[in-house]
Amino acid sequence: MYEKFGQFINGKWQKSSGGETFDVINPATEELIGKASKANKKDIDSCLNSAEEGFKIWKNISPWERSKIIRKISDLIRKKNDVLSRWLTLEVGKPINEGSAEASGAADIFEWSSEEAKRIYGETLQGRSPETRIHVYYQPVGVVAALVPWNFPITLASRKIATALSAGCSVIVKPDVITPGSVMELVDICNEAGVPKGVVNLLSGDPAYISDQLLSSDIIKKVSITGSTRVGKLILKKAAEKVQRVTMELSGHSPFIVFDDVNLDKVTDMAISAKFRNNGQVCISPSRFYIHESKKNDFIKLMVEKTKKLKIGNGMDKDTVLGPLTTKKRLEELEALVETTKKEGANILCGGKKPAGFNKGYFYEPTIFDNIKDDYTIMHQEPFGPLVPILSFKDFDEVIKRANNNVLGLASYIYTNNLKKAHTASELMETGTVAVNTGVVALPEAPFGGIKQTGYGREGGSMAIKDYLNIKYTHLGLH
Repeated sequence: MYEKFGQFINGKWQKSSGGETFDVINPATEELIGKASKANKKDIDSCLNSAEEGFKIWKNISPWERSKIIRKISDLIRKKNDVLSRWLTLEVGKPINEGSAEASGAADIFEWSSEEAKRIYGETLQGRSPETRIHVYYQPVGVVAALVPWNFPITLASRKIATALSAGCSVIVKPDVITPGSVMELVDICNEAGVPKGVVNLLSGDPAYISDQLLSSDIIKKVSITGSTRVGKLILKKAAEKVQRVTMELSGHSPFIVFDDVNLDKVTDMAISAKFRNNGQVCISPSRFYIHESKKNDFIKLMVEKTKKLKIGNGMDKDTVLGPLTTKKRLEELEALVETTKKEGANILCGGKKPAGFNKGYFYEPTIFDNIKDDYTIMHQEPFGPLVPILSFKDFDEVIKRANNNVLGLASYIYTNNLKKAHTASELMETGTVAVNTGVVALPEAPFGGIKQTGYGREGGSMAIKDYLNIKYTHLGLH
């Protein structure tokens, strides 16, 4: 599967200079997908030099020409949707239909970014005297290190690559060892679209080692990371040594608040879709469910009924809704959290174990809990899996306070038909994004990111490109 790829350096796929590889496992079958190339120090140094030379070329290409190439990437992603979605199912385990949707979303990201390349606006101010002018303009920051996680490898790589390209930066992409092929296929598409050599590069191998080497280099001027808060803090400390610019989208623990004036059938449909996409392995997955006390029993009844009907299986089966968890480690951590939640006093309403009939694969039943208290471990530790802890609340002020009582602040979900309540709750939530009466949060045209220990900076929207640009101010005398 990985023979045609490897390290992508200076416009060419090549094996590691030492021939090293690592195994990639299919989470649905626990079988070997293949052996992917593992970069060493020599490969990393070569890649850094490639990106440095690529930046010299790309920053001098006009925004309109950059836009054409980026748009071609978008077109090729749509053309190769089936190839990309298959990679996602093999490596991540997500259902093939979800993989297809992720690839389509990646195409939208490149399409949006292709237009943003033309819209890097500067500013001219009147000088203090008739003989002076003040010019403010933007220049690409330089070589970008894009550190990509395994749960949405194509989407998250696309956000970083597309924005870097639109700003005029070159980029080195580091996929996770769990999902190298998905990102390799995307980088291959960038090459096919005509991105000049050295502008988009890829290093595959040990994430900690590669990241450390990249951040130790004076060539890297900016880092964009999506990952856990723990890893993000380590990256931030390392980046501080070189004063590298950092965009960070880290862990989430999203509240899902249901008031007493909603259609529960619609809300539970949105809850199912938002919670169980990619089997809950989503940073914006709702993971703390606060239901008004007058609606809680009805919400639970519908939620359990609908959850029990979800088909678990290999993502290659088009009827599958829930694939496996992506790694054995993730499965073991989830099992431990379920046991902890039970010991702390919660009741399991459905799920709570591996599904019957699955002798292979990292499968786990979607699990709904009742009798949850705010101080339980699951309310503070991101589940990152198909776990649904349900609590009740009495009034508006109480639930807002409880929902905000968390160190993380990525997304929140509000459901009410009261316009005042919707606006007020949205404004009070201590999160970077809020979904009101919808389950959809991340869109290419909207600024995505968090606050508190979820990080800073934004991906998507018209603001994202600014994080890849330096501000230059010139005070010009006319005489």
